[in-house]
Amino acid sequence: MDQLQEKISSLDKSRMPVHVAMIMDGNGRWAKKQGFVRSEGHAEGVSTVHRVTKLSSDLGIKYLTLYAFSTENWNRPSEEVATLMYLIGWAIERELPELLRNNVRIHLLGDIERIPEEPRKKLFFARDATAHCTGLQLNMCLSYSSRWEITYAARKLAKMVVNGEISVDAIDEKMFADNLTTAGMPDPDLLIRTGGEERISNYLLWQIAYSELYFTPVLWPDFSDEEYVDAIIDFQNRERRYGKTSEQVQNNE
Repeated sequence: MDQLQEKISSLDKSRMPVHVAMIMDGNGRWAKKQGFVRSEGHAEGVSTVHRVTKLSSDLGIKYLTLYAFSTENWNRPSEEVATLMYLIGWAIERELPELLRNNVRIHLLGDIERIPEEPRKKLFFARDATAHCTGLQLNMCLSYSSRWEITYAARKLAKMVVNGEISVDAIDEKMFADNLTTAGMPDPDLLIRTGGEERISNYLLWQIAYSELYFTPVLWPDFSDEEYVDAIIDFQNRERRYGKTSEQVQNNE
C-alpha cells in the first residue's frame, strides 16, 4: 500500500467533512516559476480541479465548492480574462462525460449572466445534463464574491418587504441564509486555500462562520491528492466547539 492509500485508510469515516470549499490560488505564480505565461498556469490548474473533484467523490464528500472566478477577477488584464473564460468553457465541456460517469452534479454560484455567451452556454448545458446526478455536488463559484452575494440577498428580502410578502421582523438568520446562492446546502466544514496566502478574499463570508481553515503554501497546480488528504486529516484532529466548552463537546460525543 502506497503512502496516499495509507493516509486514506487512516481517515475516520465518521468525521469526514460533508462540505469542502477551496480557494484555488497560485496558478500565475506556478507558471512564472516554470518560465511559462500565466495562461499555462491556469490550464495546468484545470488538471488539479479534475483530481480534486474525483478524490472528493471517491471519499464520499457531498459538496465541493470551488472559487473559480471572482467578481474582482474581472479587473484583470483583458487577455487573461478572455483566456480564463475560454478555459472555463473548454474544461466543463471536456470533463462532462467523466462527471456523469462519477454521478457528479454541477451547481453554479455567482452572477453567471456576466459570463460570455459561449462558456455560459456550456456551463448551463453541464448543469442541466448533470441535474439528475445524486453523488458529489460540485459548486462552481463564477463571477462570485461574498459581498455581491450578501447584497443580492438583502435586495431580494427588501423587495419582499416592500411587496408585503414578509415583515421586517420576520427576517432572521435562517431566512437570510435561504436567500443566499448556497440555499439548501450545509455550510462548509473545511475551507482550504492554496498558494501561501492566509486570507479569505471575499469568499463565502456568511457560510464559513464556523468552518475550519486550512492554508498551505503549495501552489494550486501542485496541490496533490496527498496534500488534500493531509488537509482532511488536519481537520479531523481539530475540536469543533461552536461556542461550547471542550467538556460540553466531549460529553455530547
